[in-house]
Amino acid sequence: MPQLEVYEVNVPIHTNDRALHGVHVFTGQASSVTEALTRAHQVYAARQAGIEVPGQQDGGWGAREVRDGWELDCAAAKAGPWSNPNSWIHTRSYKL
Repeated sequence: MPQLEVYEVNVPIHTNDRALHGVHVFTGQASSVTEALTRAHQVYAARQAGIEVPGQQDGGWGAREVRDGWELDCAAAKAGPWSNPNSWIHTRSYKL
């Protein structure tokens, strides 16, 4: 069984009139970038179909806070290993 890592999938979003745009981020465990993209697409498709998607499915994937009136451009989604911005292993320089 492959080792699962936490991935993030960044999906461009926009309103129906394209006036507003941004990025929706999905996170969860996967064994590859391809699996991460597939899992993010699955939970979004389930929500669009009206299926109640829990906040955290197995592997941590969920579809919380996807607002009505916003469209996701799944074809333009990009995935990679998740980098926790609050992790203690990140080093930051502080000016004293």
